[in-house]
Amino acid sequence: MSAPVLVAVAAGGAVGAVARWLIERGTIALLDAEPIATLLVNVIGCLLMGVLVARVLAGAVRWPLARPFLGAGVLGGFTTFSAYSADAVVLARDGSPIVAGAYLVGTLALCLAAVWFGGRVGRVRGAVA
Repeated sequence: MSAPVLVAVAAGGAVGAVARWLIERGTIALLDAEPIATLLVNVIGCLLMGVLVARVLAGAVRWPLARPFLGAGVLGGFTTFSAYSADAVVLARDGSPIVAGAYLVGTLALCLAAVWFGGRVGRVRGAVA
């Protein structure tokens, strides 16, 4: 891996992780529900990843570091599989195994739908990269 790619991923990861933290803190303060905050960032991140990949594959993104910076970096730092998994374990441990299962399946379904929808949006002529 080249130094510019490594720097792009690291810088993007820092941006994404801080953005996730800010959104999660705000969501938790408003709704007092950590799983909802994690769901929100993961669905948003998946939607944006769908747009990004569609734009990159369409040749609309010309900056060679866009995919490492935005994809692996920003969106990789923004989304979180570990918090999603931990939220499900806490829900199950606290006596809500059905809610935990619904959270696991629902998050996966919403994230897959968000990637698909983001890809559709990203393929629209003139869409922003």
